[in-house]
Order: sequence, then structure tokens, then C-alpha cells
Amino acid sequence: MRIALCTGQIPFIRGGAELLTEALAVELQLWGHQTEVVQLPFRWYPKSEILKGYLAWRLINLDESEGQAIDRVITLKFPAFAIKHPHKVTWLVQQFRQAYDLFGTEYSHFDHSPEDAELRRTIWQIDTTTLRESKRLYTISANVGQRLQRFNRLTSTPLYPPPALDSKLRNDSYGDYIFTVSRLNVMKRVDLLVRAMGLVRTPVRCKIAGQGDQLAALKALAGHCGAADRVEFLGFVDEQALLGLYGSALGVYYAPVDEDYGFVTVEAMKCAKPVITTSDSGGPLEFVTDRVTGMVTAPADPAALAQRIDELYEERNLAERLGAAGQKKVSGITWQNTIRKLLEA
Repeated sequence: MRIALCTGQIPFIRGGAELLTEALAVELQLWGHQTEVVQLPFRWYPKSEILKGYLAWRLINLDESEGQAIDRVITLKFPAFAIKHPHKVTWLVQQFRQAYDLFGTEYSHFDHSPEDAELRRTIWQIDTTTLRESKRLYTISANVGQRLQRFNRLTSTPLYPPPALDSKLRNDSYGDYIFTVSRLNVMKRVDLLVRAMGLVRTPVRCKIAGQGDQLAALKALAGHCGAADRVEFLGFVDEQALLGLYGSALGVYYAPVDEDYGFVTVEAMKCAKPVITTSDSGGPLEFVTDRVTGMVTAPADPAALAQRIDELYEERNLAERLGAAGQKKVSGITWQNTIRKLLEA
């Protein structure tokens, strides 16, 4: 088939949605399908730009190209699902969360003004109408699906995406450091890990990969907490370095605020590493069960997190047992299953 993958993107920002789109394109091509990634830039500020993004997608015609039919469009991230196509399948990464579950928190730029209330209602209406047009409606996690049901009254099916590095992930050893990788912004809650590293009593270390606007603040926090000699900020790491960091980690920390899915969780478990998260982390909790496949702590308790990290350091057999259970948990997340589901409509 000729398949167009449609997704919105904030220019120069790369995260899980972008990696998923690229990996899906590669996999579809390996299965013999002609695949094209179609992206449009998205801006959420000023707020007047938001509806322009939806309109831009609605105006695009991807029924055919140069006289040849485009058999299917697969939409992934807002506002791309506004596109019209006779065979549209949506694999929803996320909606514009500032207008939904993040409204009323420090993470949303919407206020209680009549203008913002009207804009939020319009976004909800557009999302409900255009998502309902999908021949199949999948979400990347049950957490995303629950939000869709709560706000839009739409029923969807969870379809967990495999990591882009799926076939390359490995377990080399259970080393002496906790690892995490993510964009360094406030919602990823890397500061909780840094605070915990100032409270650990074992020689355990911490390696943090990623870039973001919180990097300077996190470095300052490590110094303030007395953890500067334990915490290593790696910045951007390439694929080979990332595989090695996963492979030799004692465990992996990943505890964002109500995460949509969280590739880090699945990547770590594919490496048979225990995942440490929090009770409000959202998507990771679909895989992490406390003391079964990882550790779950309170979201605002660095001392409790430090205790769990020390426990893994002192009981390597516990890390191995949790890691093995986690690896079994995610063993069914494969590209073969994913492609079959996306193309069965």
C-alpha cells in the first residue's frame, strides 16, 4: 500500500512522538509498503495559532499524489488527526493536553477567562469530530485511552508501540548506577531523582542523559543537595552510547507527571532492568508493579526513592528478579503485532 504518516511537530523538538513516527515509517517500508511521513509545524503560542494548526491539516488533501491513490493515512499526534481521508486510522500519541487534563495546573497556559474557555471547548469539539472519523482508533496506552473516554466520550484500543531500538536492546550487567534518559523539563521530574541522590547511603551513582531547559537548574540542585559527585549529566547521547548505558545500569528511573506512555519504561524492561517510578506517573504504571517488575514510590518523597535505590544496590539479586519479570511483561510488544493491527482496518 501507499501510506502517509501524519503528525504535528514543534520545530527543532524531538521526543517520543518523533521517534515513534520514524520507527513506524521504517517498519512499514520493511513490510513492503510505500511510506511517506507528512509533518506540519505546530505552534501553541500565541493561542490564536492553535486553531490555525487544526485548519491547516483539514485543508490538506492526501487522497492521491501524482494520480496515484494514497491508500491510507495513519495519524499520530495532534492536530494531524484533523485531516480528512476515506481510510484514516489514528494511533493517538497525545492530544493537546494543556486544553485537557493539564488545565488548572502549572503545566497549562490556559486560564479561566471566557476566551480561553471557548477555545478549549472548540478544541474538544474538533478533536471529538475528527477522531470519530477514524476507521480504527488506537491509543499508545490505556492512559491516553482513558483521557479520550473521559473528555471526548470516545472508545479506543490500546496498542503499545515497540521502542525504536527494540532489536538492539541488551543486558550487559547490573552495574553501580541508576540511569535515566528524557527531555529535561519540569514534567519529567528528574529533580526528584537528583534530590534522592543526595540522600542515598550506598556508593550508588546516577547517570542522566538528555537535554532541556531544566539542565542548569538540575546541575545547581545537585550541588545544593550534596549530590554533585554522584550525578553525571551526559547531555545528548548517540544510539551506541544509549544502548551501553541501558545495558550496564543497575536500574532505570522514569517518573514523569502522568506520562502518556513512556518509551523509557519499555526500553528498560526490554533490557531486563527494574524500573523505578512514582504512583502518579501514568503510562509507566501499566507495566511497573511495585516489587514485581520494578519499584513504585510516592511522587514527592525523595527519601523513599533513595531507600529504594539503596535497596537495589545492596540486593543485586532483587534487581535481577524484578528485571526478568519486567522483560517478560513487555515481551509481547512487537512490530509484527503493531503493523498487523494498524493495517487490518
